[in-house]
Amino acid sequence: MALVLQTDAPTLKYICQMKPAEVNIKWTELQNRIAQDFDTDIPDIKVMLFLIGVQELGQGPKKFSKRQKEELMHIANCKLFSKLGFYELEGLDQDGWPHWKVVTAIPNYTLLEQEMIIKSLIIDYFDEVL
Repeated sequence: MALVLQTDAPTLKYICQMKPAEVNIKWTELQNRIAQDFDTDIPDIKVMLFLIGVQELGQGPKKFSKRQKEELMHIANCKLFSKLGFYELEGLDQDGWPHWKVVTAIPNYTLLEQEMIIKSLIIDYFDEVL
């Protein structure tokens, strides 16, 4: 699946090459794979973002505080949306945590659009790393 940004009018518009039904099928397949690999319940979007954040942090699995878990999900969102040009990695802090800067604001999407975009980005991420 390719992600494409199209610039018509004053806003950026995300176009997914897959139909929502296709995204949902691939999403369910990914959820089942992660659940099987980690021997756990079916993960939701937050769990997937947490896993991506841990992967991007690169320090391996360990205990994280509630605040750190939130920061890991933020890292994941930045990483995913950097593929669309919304964020750019600035560098790492003294503890090795990545810091991102906003390149352009993410448009206001409907809840359904947001869900399809984030699921598509997560699917693409895991396609690349698995």
